[in-house]
Amino acid sequence: MACVERCCRCCADSRRHSSILYNILRSEERAAPLPWPGPGPRPRRGQGQASRSCPCGSRRRVALRSPQVACKAASAVLVKTLRFVQNVPCFQELPLEEQLLLVRSCWAPLLLLGLAQDRVHLETVESAEPSMLHRILTTRRQGEQSPPRGPAPGRPHHSVHLPSTSEIQAIKGFLAKCWSLDISTKEYAYLKGTVLFNPDLPGLQCTQYIEGLQREAQQALNEHVRLIHRGDEARFAKLNVVLSLLRSINANVIAELFFRPIIGAVNMDDMLLEMLCAKL
Repeated sequence: MACVERCCRCCADSRRHSSILYNILRSEERAAPLPWPGPGPRPRRGQGQASRSCPCGSRRRVALRSPQVACKAASAVLVKTLRFVQNVPCFQELPLEEQLLLVRSCWAPLLLLGLAQDRVHLETVESAEPSMLHRILTTRRQGEQSPPRGPAPGRPHHSVHLPSTSEIQAIKGFLAKCWSLDISTKEYAYLKGTVLFNPDLPGLQCTQYIEGLQREAQQALNEHVRLIHRGDEARFAKLNVVLSLLRSINANVIAELFFRPIIGAVNMDDMLLEMLCAKL
């Protein structure tokens, strides 16, 4: 793993004790500071000097404060979003394979637009990533035990792959941007249409038709903005900035954050196919 390699590089002692375990313990339990050679009091850690400990243990991961509440809200928004998609006449005219390709590629940004529209606030808590020693010992213990059993019925499987602080900040920044613009229902609809009809996806057959639908959504958004917000000539550009923020958010992060804590290692493609074919 890259993290192991980084930890080995930053914690290695070139003189002696080159084992991984020694370096881990050395970096995490180094308590006796060296004498301060300079005049005046020793500066506090982080003031005027970089931390000498391994950065692998300082990375922070983020989890939802109330997973049941947030995941239930996200699931409701996903159902509402797919219902919106199914009710778009132009989308219904596409072959099922084309519909599935479009939904698989855009479900996450559509979900985020829905969360912003419904003003779903995210309360998160930081969680320290397990130390390298903890992961080594845990992996070794699991290897010595019998093959792992699946989660007990009714108990969700909790993943250790929590989103990072920066990934959560990107989501919160997107939501804050939408709320600051006070986007209307029609503007949300046109933004969703722009996201949904993406002609650049590999494997699409109706590329020109889908490209025309995306262009129509953008034109409708532009006309609506010029009609309703005549004094704000930059609003159309600001709304397109919202779309650019969506591109920086990974769909896997959304799945890990909102769905894995409740329903475990879900295959989003299978779930989307089932929901798309159901009468929501």
